[in-house]
Amino acid sequence: MAHLGKGLLALTALATAGAGAAQADAIADFYKKKNISFIVASGAGGGYDTYGRVLMRSYNRHVPGNPNVVVKNMPGASGLRASAYLYNSAARDGTEFGIVYNTNLLEQLFGNKAAHYDPRKMSWIGSMGKLQNICVTWHTSPVKTFEQLTKEKAFTVAATGATGNSAQMPRVFNALLGTDIKVIVGYSTSGQRLALERGEVQGICGLGYSTLAASNPEWIENKRINILIQVGLYKAPSMPDVPMALDYIKDANTRKVMELLLIRQEWGRPIGGPSGIPADRLAALRTAFDATLKDPKFLDEAKKTKLEIEPLTGQQMEELLAKTYAFPPDVIQAASQLVQGKTRFDNCAKFAKDSKQCAKKKKKKKKQ
Repeated sequence: MAHLGKGLLALTALATAGAGAAQADAIADFYKKKNISFIVASGAGGGYDTYGRVLMRSYNRHVPGNPNVVVKNMPGASGLRASAYLYNSAARDGTEFGIVYNTNLLEQLFGNKAAHYDPRKMSWIGSMGKLQNICVTWHTSPVKTFEQLTKEKAFTVAATGATGNSAQMPRVFNALLGTDIKVIVGYSTSGQRLALERGEVQGICGLGYSTLAASNPEWIENKRINILIQVGLYKAPSMPDVPMALDYIKDANTRKVMELLLIRQEWGRPIGGPSGIPADRLAALRTAFDATLKDPKFLDEAKKTKLEIEPLTGQQMEELLAKTYAFPPDVIQAASQLVQGKTRFDNCAKFAKDSKQCAKKKKKKKKQ
């Protein structure tokens, strides 16, 4: 009987291994000679674009069948355009996914009617790293600390879209920390920074530290900017002497609201696709993501481009989303009013000295 039991165990192990190999072969057969479309929610040159492209240069080596990867930028509406596309229009067979703005994962929770997607139903593959946002001024500015900023009137900052970090964060500062920041929306990513260099605006708030370290490292290394405050749930080791926004909030209820707003920093730069991706292919895409982030070739390129890697798995993304949507209703409502409330922003097209710094608006198609 003992021999029979061992034989059955061996046969079971062989059958399981055979099924696993067959499944892997089926996935490889599917992806072989196919193109993966990787959507980037930002324009070229920003942090999301840089992270996405560096990842995709190594990713296909770890996907069974080694498919070709085509990166497509899809900027618009502070990332809402790309998120809506992935949720509603992207192929559901595992050949189309992308990197989206972390702010977009809160928009539906906050009742934004322009958020035509439900992040809880999307297929999350992972995230490469957490984010720490900062508020900065140019090195020649008299405003060199956050305390000095709180005393300024109509302090101008450049922002991309009205629902992006660079517009939402100043709005939160005004409401909770007593600042008087005037937001100019509509800048392109590069135009936003050029406006700061030229003195057209006084600062930028909601800028990702890791993004800046990758795209404009000389700003940090040569002390071309003053970092006034860091915005996240935890203090970044790279900025031990920079105060945190949470340090200025003593009221427990207000702090809870701020924590909900900052939980998106933990998502970093989320990578996901539409619902309905077959389970075996989603598992393969997640496994490929995890393997890529341990790939020496990828890590070497990430180091050269100064990308900070602190990954989350697809399952961790799902768990963090569930935790976020479980916040008390009164906290959600208070946070929503801060970021979704009616606020009049000045527009880049009317404010900028050079309209080329502004993001290009898509022309509406004429009705036939």
